[in-house]
Order: sequence, then C-alpha cells, then structure tokens
Amino acid sequence: MNNISTLYSIGHGHKTIEEFVAELNAYEIKYIIDVRTMPFSKWAQHFNQGIIETWLHQFDITYAYMGNAIGGKPQDDSCYDREGYFDYRKMAQMPKFKEGLKRLVSANENGFHVALMCSESDPTLCHRSKLIGRELFFQNHINITHIVDTEKSLSQTELMKDLSKGQWDINGNLFGSCDPPYFRSCKAHKQVLEYEEFYD
Repeated sequence: MNNISTLYSIGHGHKTIEEFVAELNAYEIKYIIDVRTMPFSKWAQHFNQGIIETWLHQFDITYAYMGNAIGGKPQDDSCYDREGYFDYRKMAQMPKFKEGLKRLVSANENGFHVALMCSESDPTLCHRSKLIGRELFFQNHINITHIVDTEKSLSQTELMKDLSKGQWDINGNLFGSCDPPYFRSCKAHKQVLEYEEFYD
C-alpha cells in the first residue's frame, strides 16, 4: 500500500479567507481542486467561483474546477438509488468520474500538493471521503489526507474505519480480512436537491 500521498481534502464551510489560507499553508497546499458540483455558496460568497481564484492567486495558490467530473451531485438520474439518494457505486463508474480520478492520480504521481475543496467542513459527511477518497484508496492505493484544521488531519483509512463503525480496518477486523466498504450520501436527497441552488 502506498502511504505517501500529496493529495488532501478540505471543506470551506464558514471559514474566513485568512482561516482557509492558514490551513492550506499548514499543509503546503499549492493547488485547489474545486469538487463542488455547483461552485457557489450562499453563506460564504468569497468561495464563489470567479472570486476564489482571485484571492487564492494572491497567495500563489492555483485554482481549478473539476466539479463537473467528480462533483457530489451529478445531474444524471441514473446516479440515484431507489430511495432518491446518490449512489456512489454508480457514480464511481461514470466515464467522467474515472477520467477525473486519473487526473488526481497523475497529480499525486508528480508530487503536487493538491487539496480537493468542497463546502462541507466535516470530511465524514462529504463525498470527498465517501466517494473520491474511497476510490483513490481501493483503486489506486492512494491514502489521501483530510484537513480538519491547521493542527489536525485524518487519513482516508481512519475515516473509513470511523464511517464503517469499526467494521472495516486496513489491517482487517476480528474475523480476518475486510471487504471494501461502500458509503452512502447522508444529505444529497433527490427531493431536497430541487430546492438547493448553490451548495456542493
């Protein structure tokens, strides 16, 4: 297993520019990949696409948008399960998602310090751990780091153990080896999505 990764994830939440940049600097992040399907925020408009690029550039950090490929709320109805929640298994098989993942793998191979940015501050609630981080780990042996604050981060393996309530562990559980876990979206419900203009 490749334990060396230069891929990170971060949620902007309600952070100020100063707080956000301090976290990026703490982990030597030089590139932000926006993985929000809709790259706008009602509550933190300084993270809106078209604004965030300007102030990140002032700190020598490059911004790129990939929410159309690896965002958490695709518009394709085939990505929903029977209950109206996004089906991460199906989303992981979409050609655009696979191509987006290849770009992240390439960035890691070249040692670029990249942070995947979404709106949710808690990585356990976001598709950047439940979908992107999971696929990078099991498909490409990349254990990304999820930034919590300037002094705290969690590895993808730590998050998956937490998300599975200890049923999965990189070293196996009491019964031996563990099957790779799948996770479910906790809030991206089809009925709710119709009323969400700018989130994720």
